[in-house]
Amino acid sequence: MKYYSLHKKSPNVSFQEAVVYGLAPDKGLYFPENITPLSSDFIQNLDSYSNEEIAYEAIKQFVGDEIPSTDLKEIISETLSFDFPVLPIDAQTHTLELFHGPTMAFKDVGARFMARCLGYFNKGTSENVTVLVATSGDTGGAVADGFLGVKGVEVVILYPSGKVSDIQEKQLTTLGQNITALEVNGVFDDCQDMVKTAFLDKDIQRTLTSANSINIARWLPQMFYFFFAYKQVYRKHKEVVFSVPSGNFGNICAGVMAQKLGLPIKHFVAATNINDTVPNYLVKGTYDPKPSKATISNAMDVGNPSNFIRIQELFGHNFEALKNSFSSYSFTDSQTKDAMKFIYSNHNYVADPHGAVGYLGAKEYQKTNTNAICIFLETAHPVKFLDTVKDTLGVDIAIPTQITTVINKEKKSIKTQSYEDLKDFLNTENVLT
Repeated sequence: MKYYSLHKKSPNVSFQEAVVYGLAPDKGLYFPENITPLSSDFIQNLDSYSNEEIAYEAIKQFVGDEIPSTDLKEIISETLSFDFPVLPIDAQTHTLELFHGPTMAFKDVGARFMARCLGYFNKGTSENVTVLVATSGDTGGAVADGFLGVKGVEVVILYPSGKVSDIQEKQLTTLGQNITALEVNGVFDDCQDMVKTAFLDKDIQRTLTSANSINIARWLPQMFYFFFAYKQVYRKHKEVVFSVPSGNFGNICAGVMAQKLGLPIKHFVAATNINDTVPNYLVKGTYDPKPSKATISNAMDVGNPSNFIRIQELFGHNFEALKNSFSSYSFTDSQTKDAMKFIYSNHNYVADPHGAVGYLGAKEYQKTNTNAICIFLETAHPVKFLDTVKDTLGVDIAIPTQITTVINKEKKSIKTQSYEDLKDFLNTENVLT
């Protein structure tokens, strides 16, 4: 499989090159040359296969022969070592829980898959690779855990100071070893811009790659759990809609990719907070990114979502085709808290702020599609937003083991004011020996 830049001004590359370099030289995101749908027989009998078998069938064409099937299956097995349950909230609304992994966020899947792919490609080479990643919340912890101790890989995580939850910050600042956290005076978009600038800076004296969802090895595996969710409900519900809390739009983009592979998803709802670039685009037809605004659903505080260009590519840049299969709604913090209260008081379910936004998106869609069965993604465990959940619901949440292992550790971060600070760090520091 070859990958091309969506800016179409760089040479096509292999899967390995796309993973290692992350972003094309022309600043474009990589995209697969071909997408071959899976057989209808496979889709119709999805519940006859294990999650690992489904994931292998879904991803193998995108990896090609660059990772042997035995090794790819082992990577998948290690990636999917936890559950992905779909639970009913009401008769027409379900939630897909994606927080049963080591850092209790949906990004565990992509981070673990990418780390293992990069580890495979690093076998037998003495060259070190630096994973440079920006996070608005959960990406940092998932990447830190996924890459911890991977030979020949240093991880540098940029995060906006004071704009991630305490637990999220501990997950990305306390692991040590080959993980370094840079605390940026700014917002997520500032962090992301610094990462993109570094990729194209020829003066940086090391090999850089990204573990944000701009990297194909982080983005593509996220389509796995759309298959897993569909597998659990399709015998009862022939038409399934997914409502996805969306920030950088990598997660929902992976769902659209699953649809292109033949998964018969009826519709997608991109549910956002007040960072409403995409909802406005679908109303006005004009894409107008703005600086991000801070909310209680901080992992979605993105004003210029990188992956939306991939969604447009999947729909052939046809605005009407996109609108037929894709809706997007934005919600305030007040609406998010009200949804959390409603879900808890009426259904005895504790949703985190991001899941609550997903629930609101499902309910908004159901206003005009009364028969739709909607699955909203619960993308992180509510304990990761402990203060917001407790203040909103007045309930105490038991602290899971995954969190107790880091909550009392000492935070270690490097204050970063500008791109020049980042560049100086990359050219002078090295935690690998």
